[in-house]
Amino acid sequence: MTSFTMAPITNLHGVSKTLIPITCLPNAHKTLKRVQVVGFLGSKTHESSECSVQTTKRAAAIGLATLLLTGQFSDKISLAKDNGFWIEGPLPEPTVTNKIANEKTGTRSFIKKRLFMANIGVKGSVLRIKKSSFDLLAMADLVAQDTLNYVRRYLRLKSTFIYFDFDKVISAVPVDEKQQLTDMANKLFDNFEKLEEASRNKNLADTKSCYQETEVMLKEVMDKMTEMYKTI
Repeated sequence: MTSFTMAPITNLHGVSKTLIPITCLPNAHKTLKRVQVVGFLGSKTHESSECSVQTTKRAAAIGLATLLLTGQFSDKISLAKDNGFWIEGPLPEPTVTNKIANEKTGTRSFIKKRLFMANIGVKGSVLRIKKSSFDLLAMADLVAQDTLNYVRRYLRLKSTFIYFDFDKVISAVPVDEKQQLTDMANKLFDNFEKLEEASRNKNLADTKSCYQETEVMLKEVMDKMTEMYKTI
């Protein structure tokens, strides 16, 4: 019997597989196993081929697998834009409505642009401020001369979330609590800018000094967010 080389293929998920050797091709030399089938209405016999049966089963299996992989078995096709997180066009630039930007520049130097800010509600923003503050506290071991570039990148990422989430939280609290939160935010963000500048200039001594001040502020913010989460 003629043998055929196993050919590698790639399915829709990018997983490399190998086809089972096909020996039942039309032009291939094959040995037929004859089977006699006797009907109830007569004694006529039919001859069939085991090879043709196997080929039919293989074709049916491949067809079913194709339907399952391509989703053609369903009239409804799930689209990414149906899940609530699909965005048409460029990412929207978040803005702030409270006075937490640098008065001289009108923004903050640490803000990372083209960063998607998912709207997770006020309680979600409180939790995200707390988590991002914790993540920055865990960055202490990263502050070294040869890793200042990573310190700056991580700082910008986490501080950007804290910045815009703080604005949402300040907008949601009662009027008599807004000023206290605004002062806390500006104090923290002023320090973030100093830390970002020190790490950008590769000044290890200034980076360590600013980070030590930042640690104290971050702990205060975490305590405040823990308290607010129970009442907001």
